[in-house]
Amino acid sequence: MNWILTAGAFLAMTGVMLGAFAAHGLKGRLEESMMSAFQTAVQYQLWHSLALILLVLLYRHQPQPMLQWSAISILVGIVLFSGSLYLLALTGIRWFGPITPLGGLAMILGWLLLLIASIRSAL
Repeated sequence: MNWILTAGAFLAMTGVMLGAFAAHGLKGRLEESMMSAFQTAVQYQLWHSLALILLVLLYRHQPQPMLQWSAISILVGIVLFSGSLYLLALTGIRWFGPITPLGGLAMILGWLLLLIASIRSAL
């Protein structure tokens, strides 16, 4: 799980950097809808990066394979969801758009796996 902690920290750091880049480097250069997509990508990246870090801490307290799968699913979700939105916003290539919901589904799966792990530990 150490690599997931590293990934979470890296994604949190780059989320802040990309947010600053959007606010200062892209303002006025992108259409409003593309700027909104970019900002959505930043928000989801930051929140789910924190989720990765918290999952590692939870795993260290209560090791369960389901927590590892949750973290992997969320990581895949960040890459697909935020990554596709960044590419869509920066390139305007519309076929990146259909990838975004796959990332959203991966994030939802990650949260579902955390829920299952939580229920199992309560039993």
